[in-house]
Amino acid sequence: MEPQPEQVGDEAAWPSNYFNYFTEVEERFQKARGTSLFLMSPLDWALVESWKNAGVPLEAALRGIDAAFEKWRAKKKRGQSVNSVAYCAQAVMVEAQTMAGVAPARGRKESAAPFSLEALQSYLEGNAEQVRNQTGFDAIAAAVDRLAAESATLFHDLEDLERRLTALEEKMIALARSRQTEEDSLRARRELDHQLRAYRGKMTAPQLAMLEKQYLERQLLESAGLPRLSLFYLR
Repeated sequence: MEPQPEQVGDEAAWPSNYFNYFTEVEERFQKARGTSLFLMSPLDWALVESWKNAGVPLEAALRGIDAAFEKWRAKKKRGQSVNSVAYCAQAVMVEAQTMAGVAPARGRKESAAPFSLEALQSYLEGNAEQVRNQTGFDAIAAAVDRLAAESATLFHDLEDLERRLTALEEKMIALARSRQTEEDSLRARRELDHQLRAYRGKMTAPQLAMLEKQYLERQLLESAGLPRLSLFYLR
């Protein structure tokens, strides 16, 4: 069973840790790697998102990255380097399982949003405009516009807003997939297989399935010129 966020108490404070998830993982990986110039790949993005969606606590992800690099430094050879977050996948899962087994269950801790109301409204309006620029997604754009208009009220319940955005994103992905050509789908899967080849032995079948899903959805939206709607991407 995958660990759930509420199992780790303060480590899963809503919403700050949730919406800072990617930024903190990215910064920790760059620090552990020793360079701020490293750019995370689409596979890295998808992997981090799969951790977030599976309920892997942020603290487990950060600890796992540190543990993976400690092991790497102990045995590295000259010229070798870590070029993907996927290198840390196994260590992150170990940390998540450890935290799930030892941390007492607690109620969710409320905390302030890591972004302003103005930033939220701008994000929603920008996404609505980007969706509207693609033919056939007018209903999705209109729904996001309505959320932007209600942002002052929704700002007080970001968890509910995130659920609404997730539902809209799922509809948008389904529509985009119905328009994807067989050739484009095959190309995305070949690229995924190429990037995952070195890391398949480090992940379980369920972890790989979730990663593949996140990667293919990300590639699908990017190729269609569509944004991610989740507040997870409000940076």
